[in-house]
Amino acid sequence: MSLDGVIEDIRDEARTRADEIRSEAEAEAEEIIADARSDAEQIREEREREVENRIEQEREQRLSSAHLEAKQMRLASRREVLERARERVEAMLADLDEETREELTRALLDATVGEFDDDADVAVYGRADDEELLKSILEDYEGYSFAGEYECLGGVVVESADSRIRINNTFDSVLEDVWQDNLQGISDRLFAEQ
Repeated sequence: MSLDGVIEDIRDEARTRADEIRSEAEAEAEEIIADARSDAEQIREEREREVENRIEQEREQRLSSAHLEAKQMRLASRREVLERARERVEAMLADLDEETREELTRALLDATVGEFDDDADVAVYGRADDEELLKSILEDYEGYSFAGEYECLGGVVVESADSRIRINNTFDSVLEDVWQDNLQGISDRLFAEQ
């Protein structure tokens, strides 16, 4: 075999080997590209899920915030309605006719009598506009005297001379007790769900 034949064999072998390397490289490149495409698709799908989750979370947060805000507005409105209802009751108490005012004042004063000794000196305070009424009523109670004004809607504050016992039996205090005891029922009636 001549030198030219050997050179040609080496070249053929080199070409064959180069073709094999090229084919392997192309196959490896295609595999790398396929893996990259697969990875890219997984990353894209993962990102889409993350974005969808974020969107859903934000939607839930906004919806929750809107519900909370609506509830707060409803509660504020209810509070306002209840305050107006109470103000109307207070106005009605302030404007009672004289007969009813006297009857209620006597009942509130009578409720305090058992708390004091029979011979005790007892000071009675009341609404400025009720001074004459109170003085008239107190003529029927021995040891009781009008002691001055007390800012209230009506009724009495009764105190022993030594200030050991003080009873607040004003319209205001009775209203507060009744209001607190019945607030839930009042609210239910005012805001009954249809």
